[in-house]
Amino acid sequence: MAILDYLHEITETRSLEQLWKAHQDKMAEYGFTRIIYGYTRHKTARSLGDPEDFLVLSNHSTDYLDGFIRSGLYFHAPMVQWAIDNDGACSWDWVQEQVNLGLLAPAAERVLEFNQKMDLTAGYTVSFPSASGRFRGAISLAAAAGVSQTQVNAIWEAHGADIQLMNNIAHLKIITLPYVSPHRSLTERQKETLQWVGDGKTTRDIAMIMGLTPATIEKHLRLARESLAVDTTAQAVLKAAMLNQIFQMEN
Repeated sequence: MAILDYLHEITETRSLEQLWKAHQDKMAEYGFTRIIYGYTRHKTARSLGDPEDFLVLSNHSTDYLDGFIRSGLYFHAPMVQWAIDNDGACSWDWVQEQVNLGLLAPAAERVLEFNQKMDLTAGYTVSFPSASGRFRGAISLAAAAGVSQTQVNAIWEAHGADIQLMNNIAHLKIITLPYVSPHRSLTERQKETLQWVGDGKTTRDIAMIMGLTPATIEKHLRLARESLAVDTTAQAVLKAAMLNQIFQMEN
């Protein structure tokens, strides 16, 4: 697929699944067959937030994701740390430079050992600019097993500007699309109730609009707060909006 055709496809899609499939296929054309995208809206000085709030897209094996994400290795990964502190694109040569300088902590060295065990040794990382210090996103582009970093660097030398552009635009589109986390999903009633709260309606107003009792509206709000793991309804509206679960046009 030509780059312009690809950009048209992803910018016009309203489906995260469709976008991600197109992006996987496009990156594979450049030899990046194993990719993982991560985004958080809850970064602090000491944390990337609750992992259950992360948006993670990947075509890696379950074994890799279990080891890297679910066991918490990601937080000590050298390229993740680079992405937290930087914008732009970086060759994985940077990690070897840190090794040579003796700058990697033992936890980071364990990540390298895990990646080597999984034949994940050559690639590039793109970290996306953000308008908020709370938001941070990046994508790891890994080559197939057996491909050297020298070969990857040559690919980037020839096509890196285009690859970075496509990833930047894919990222900007991804963060506008609805994402339903398995642990943060809302029912249609909960979404509607939160939307009315966001429009400034009171519980009594919402009950009249939806044809329900105020007690039922309070129940929907309580369950929405629990699903989103927040303490107040205002937080629930904000979080649901950030996840693009409310105020969305129907497909």
